[in-house]
Amino acid sequence: MAISYLVIWLVRISPSLRLKRWLLRRLGVTVGPGVSWGLEATPDVFWPELITIEAEALVGYDATILCHEFLQDEYRTGEVRIGERAMIGAGAIVLPGVEIGADARVAANSLVTRDVPPNTTVAGVPAEPMGADETDGQ
Repeated sequence: MAISYLVIWLVRISPSLRLKRWLLRRLGVTVGPGVSWGLEATPDVFWPELITIEAEALVGYDATILCHEFLQDEYRTGEVRIGERAMIGAGAIVLPGVEIGADARVAANSLVTRDVPPNTTVAGVPAEPMGADETDGQ
């Protein structure tokens, strides 16, 4: 666990995307080609091997990808999959068991509690789809 934490610390502060991808793979994260991992972004410390980030996806500054959570009556784990060319905004948190589809976008500071379909933009706490339906009531 101590070594894993040290590697994650290096992933968070390294300016080199190539080094970040290499270190993430050493932790067990499945990392596709061309993935961009932002400064201070944090993968799950306990279960990094449950994370898959597909080709050309972007994880923004200070985002957190969690594959475990402690609840009052249980401890849950779940895989997190980030699809091709998906974007996770700065400060966003992705909870366990979530799949973010290809070309989907998660706005900054959002809390992703459920799957995000491909080509969808979500925002908020909890993250909800944005689009034409939101402007109908104005």
